[in-house]
Amino acid sequence: MLIRPASPDDDAAIAALILPEIAAGETYALSRDMGATAAVAYWRGPDRQTFVVENNGRLIGSYFLRANQGGDGDHVANAGYMVDPAARGRGVARAMATDSFDRARAAGFIAMQFNFVVSSNQRAVALWQTLGFAIVGRLPGAFRHPALGPVDVLVMFRSL
Repeated sequence: MLIRPASPDDDAAIAALILPEIAAGETYALSRDMGATAAVAYWRGPDRQTFVVENNGRLIGSYFLRANQGGDGDHVANAGYMVDPAARGRGVARAMATDSFDRARAAGFIAMQFNFVVSSNQRAVALWQTLGFAIVGRLPGAFRHPALGPVDVLVMFRSL
């Protein structure tokens, strides 16, 4: 696996990766009918650094890294991750997470916070906990899951 900064040449592959996850509506609080242009603009927004994971020349994952807040909160990082369903279970998310921790530390961040982890995304919650994240808050019923109805959202935090 190669993790590298995303470039505009990756936009079509990023769209192909993230659009199905957004449309499923199970893990991200984004409009499920978001189009490719809007999705890529969100994922590669000017307030973040975006990275892609390649395996044998194929994009199998992507993440972004940004400050969680501005001003006096800009020392805490935030990130979002997506893995191609065909590559799940092969350590891609763990590799992106550890890469993001290293890049966040190098950029001067002292911690990372996830503001809106959908509690029914048990695979992600378990991974984040094995990587040292603690659940520091729970927002009851804050996410409208398309199959499960209202589910809790977790706020997760770890020092870097």
